[in-house]
Amino acid sequence: MSFSDLYGSGRHIRNFTHFSSLVHLAAIDGEIKPEEEKVLKRLAIKLGIDDEKYKEAMEHPNDFPINPSHQYQRRLERLYDILTVIFADSSMTPVENDLLKKYAVALGFNNEDSKKIMEQSIRLLSGKLSFDEYLLLLENK
Repeated sequence: MSFSDLYGSGRHIRNFTHFSSLVHLAAIDGEIKPEEEKVLKRLAIKLGIDDEKYKEAMEHPNDFPINPSHQYQRRLERLYDILTVIFADSSMTPVENDLLKKYAVALGFNNEDSKKIMEQSIRLLSGKLSFDEYLLLLENK
């Protein structure tokens, strides 16, 4: 059995910890709503999370820390994923907003950049943009 068989690839581990963070965010208001679970299932497929790991994340989302990327576009993609979970039910609670601020910093954005990106992202995501449209709009400030 190889090392990667035991522990998984670095990318898979990062995707799983990111997914666990998204599950935590979805559950922060007490329960995961059906709209949020639908988004989580779609993101699990996108991130290559199998059924076993999906169940593990759903049962223990707080057990896995955020693992930030060094690539700016990857950090934006992670933030976008988090925002899609938040807006799955078309609203953001104050608790979700506070947690989002912490996640943005944990992803590697400084306080000033995270505030600016979040404000723009929240305005943009109310229109349900794709990630490519989202990225294009952020890059063309």
